[in-house]
Amino acid sequence: MIKPLRTQQHPKKKLNFLQKALLLLGLIILVITALPAIVIIIIGLLPTITVLLIDSKNVTKLTMVGCFNLAGVFICLMNIFNQFNLNHAITILGNVFNIIIMLGAAALGMILYYELPNLFLLISKAFAQRRLRNIDNKLEKIADEWGRECIADVEQK
Repeated sequence: MIKPLRTQQHPKKKLNFLQKALLLLGLIILVITALPAIVIIIIGLLPTITVLLIDSKNVTKLTMVGCFNLAGVFICLMNIFNQFNLNHAITILGNVFNIIIMLGAAALGMILYYELPNLFLLISKAFAQRRLRNIDNKLEKIADEWGRECIADVEQK
């Protein structure tokens, strides 16, 4: 009898109280020092956060929407480094074109997620039809060389 291979399962390490406190302290310091960038990132990544909360098991959708959304947020995030203060971050978020860039990039990722399989089907059908036309042309050449009787004999059997 064949025994199944056992996969080594590593126990999950839990953080102790000191590690949790240091992690929380580091996160608070990061939020305080980089507040304008954090505000833009949180508002800009709302579509990705929504996909993460609603459909977290669909990794491909999360990757597609997240990458496009992050690209759109990065464009607006580059504007904050000229004047790194909260007022400038609010001004950037108040501009409707920046919001369109951030959310539109996520929408483009979602559209590609839903339409890319259809595009591949369309391309594969076109290649298959072209291949069938080539095979039909080759069969016609063979029929002309060998005669139509050979094809008729095969069709009768």
